[in-house]
Amino acid sequence: MHSELTRNLQRRTFLHRAGVGVGAAALSSLIDTDSAYAGSGPALNAGQAGYPNLPARVKRVIFLCMAGGPSHLETFDYKPQLAAMDGKPMPESYTVGQPIAQLQGQQLKCLGPLIGFRPCGKSGTLISDFMPWHQKMADDICVVKSMVTEQINHDPAHTFMNTGTAISGRPSMGSWVTYGLGSECQDLPGFVVMTSVGGRNPQPIASRQWAAGFLPSRYQGVEFNATGSPVHYLDTPAGVSLEQQRHLIDTVRTLNTHRNIRLQNTELETRIAAYEMAFRMQMSVPELVNMSDEPQHVLDMYGATPGDGSYASNCLLARRLAERGVRFIHLYHRGWDHHGGLVNYMNKCCGLTDRPTWALIQDLKQRGMLDDTLIIWGGEFGRTPMFQGKGGAGRDHHIKGFSMWLAGGGIKGGTTFGNTDELGYNSVEDVVHVRDLHATMLHLLGIAPERFTVKHQGLDMRLTGVEEARILHEIIV
Repeated sequence: MHSELTRNLQRRTFLHRAGVGVGAAALSSLIDTDSAYAGSGPALNAGQAGYPNLPARVKRVIFLCMAGGPSHLETFDYKPQLAAMDGKPMPESYTVGQPIAQLQGQQLKCLGPLIGFRPCGKSGTLISDFMPWHQKMADDICVVKSMVTEQINHDPAHTFMNTGTAISGRPSMGSWVTYGLGSECQDLPGFVVMTSVGGRNPQPIASRQWAAGFLPSRYQGVEFNATGSPVHYLDTPAGVSLEQQRHLIDTVRTLNTHRNIRLQNTELETRIAAYEMAFRMQMSVPELVNMSDEPQHVLDMYGATPGDGSYASNCLLARRLAERGVRFIHLYHRGWDHHGGLVNYMNKCCGLTDRPTWALIQDLKQRGMLDDTLIIWGGEFGRTPMFQGKGGAGRDHHIKGFSMWLAGGGIKGGTTFGNTDELGYNSVEDVVHVRDLHATMLHLLGIAPERFTVKHQGLDMRLTGVEEARILHEIIV
């Protein structure tokens, strides 16, 4: 007993002094636990056997989250009747007993569209003048105008959009996707998250929004920093060569593997493998973020200054991640919470995101990648048809009807789907729930959503939940 305790203490002392850093261990989301050891090759970032279980239309997802909730009434959902009722009382038949965030108990007045709309592209899709670059790509996107969700405040609404439930601690959609399919990239995470800021009242985004929940921790998202070092604790310590780092990783792996013969702990296996991926990322990440190989006309197309932390730079980096086989890329732009000053902040948010979004679509198209990439754009909810005045006209949170769009492989570009009522309050035609969006995404990736389950606490858990979710076949080519 004494000798075993001594060996354990010596092992812990070695690991404490080894200087690998907690960042490498935190990258446990990156590796397949069954075979992720040095030299394991293609098994790194592997998914589950049997997936895809349908013909796949796309290989990857880029989810562009406009965090804060962009107004559908100033982007894609023009309502002439709302314009005609501007300043008049909102009919109580719409709002009585309905969830309202900050306007509860106040006199509700209609607020008409604050900018003009115009038909765009061959399709004639109506898009607002806040978004001139979206107007140029009208024929590439399918606007879903009948979205509904179940949570009216930011954090729980993000949780619902990302996990399909308001219960914290469930796996994010990126974790589900990488759990099922793994990633084609051996030197980078399969699920990467990036954030940018600009606009009104940028709400915080908690890291649990890209957590793996009850799935193995190797499937959690890895946040790349917008400025400075892309991943914390990844740089080789000063005075340590790559050869020394390699030797250290091999030694730690040998010790942990020996210990795990007795423990049989899958999370320890994941941690062992994390060192290997961290070592690989020390070489792959600097090459990823080095934009010197990008022609100036590409930088100009995005309006990007690499390393400035902008949404434009993140969109360009998203394309580079997609090229390298990363499976799920989630971009958040924080600043769309427009309770007041709506015109000013719509101009600001669209000024930061409109052109780079167009550039991402065009760049992928030119490279032949749009056909096997699914792009999703939207926020956690929409905004009310009613006036809210805080620093100029604004709109409150709204969950009964809002717009999102999809583009890429399998999606019918130049189309709209669903509709809200004449005031833009309720989704009334081809209503699309968040779980329907998830089901459609999984279907396009080649995963049958109703059969994509994981046993947890005695239940067969799904991203799409226990209620029926429908695949939006109407918007699929």
